[in-house]
Amino acid sequence: MAKNSKKAEENIQAVEQALGKSERFIEENQKPITIILIVLVAIVLGYFGFQRYYIQPKEEKAQKDMFMAEKYFGQDSLALALSGDGINPGFLDIARRYKFTKSAGLANYYAGAIYMKQGEFNLAIDHFKKFKSKDQLLRPMALGATGDAYVELGNNSKAVDYYLKAAKASKNEFTSPVFLLKAGWTYELMNDYKSAIDVYKRIREEFPTSNEARELEKYIARAEGMLKK
Repeated sequence: MAKNSKKAEENIQAVEQALGKSERFIEENQKPITIILIVLVAIVLGYFGFQRYYIQPKEEKAQKDMFMAEKYFGQDSLALALSGDGINPGFLDIARRYKFTKSAGLANYYAGAIYMKQGEFNLAIDHFKKFKSKDQLLRPMALGATGDAYVELGNNSKAVDYYLKAAKASKNEFTSPVFLLKAGWTYELMNDYKSAIDVYKRIREEFPTSNEARELEKYIARAEGMLKK
C-alpha cells in the first residue's frame, strides 16, 4: 500500500510540474499565441464568408447559365455548347467566368468531352485535368477519358497511369473493371504482357461478377501466349 501511495504522489507531482511548465509557456508567449489564434479565427471566418458571399451566389448564377449549354450538348450541337450562341454562354465561358465553383468544374468536363469528339485531344486533356470533383462516377470517368486521349496521342504509358488512377478513384463494379481492362489492353499495345496479365487477374479477383470479367480468360490466354513468344 505504501509503495502504491508513493507512486500516486509521484504521478501527481509529475502532472503538476507539467501543468506548471504549460502555464509558464503560455505566460511567456501570450502575445504570439494571441496573434496566432486571431489569425486562425480570421482564416475560418474568411473561408465561410468567401463560401457564402462569393461562391454561393456565383454557383447559383453558373447553374442558370449552364442550362442552355447542357441543352445544346444533349442535342449534339457541340459548337454552340462549347462557345455559346451569342446570348447564352458556352462551357468555355462558364468555366472561365465562374472559377472555384462546381459548375465551372463540370463545364470543364463537358468541354473535355466535346474536344474528344472533335479530335482535339490535347485540349481535351487540358480541360479534363481542370475538372475537380469528389463525385464517385464523374471523377473516374474524367480520369479514364484523359487516358483515352493519351492513347489517341500515342502516349500509352501516360494512358495506363490515368486508367489505373480512374480504377482506383472510386472502387466499384461499374467503372473500376472498365478502366482496369483498358489498362490491360494498353499494356498489350506496349508489349508489356506481364503487366497486362496482372491487371486482368486483378479484375478476376476483385470484380468477379462484373461484365468485364466474363471474357477475361480470353485476354489472359492471349497475353500469356504473347509472353511465351
